[in-house]
Amino acid sequence: MNKERYKEEYEEGSDLLWPSDKEDKITRQFYKDLSDLSKNINYSKKKKLKLFEQVVRMIKGKGWG
Repeated sequence: MNKERYKEEYEEGSDLLWPSDKEDKITRQFYKDLSDLSKNINYSKKKKLKLFEQVVRMIKGKGWG
């Protein structure tokens, strides 16, 4: 089923514009990709922080801190 964009009008005066199936699929994929990207960015930040923490521990262990 391939629905086209359509508009719903309500008595209260509000109108809703619904996306077509193609637009909906593209929008959902965009937000999925965006979510995956933000997860990867957060993961790399945590990884860098852990590396920094290890360096600090090594310095403190050798008596530099």
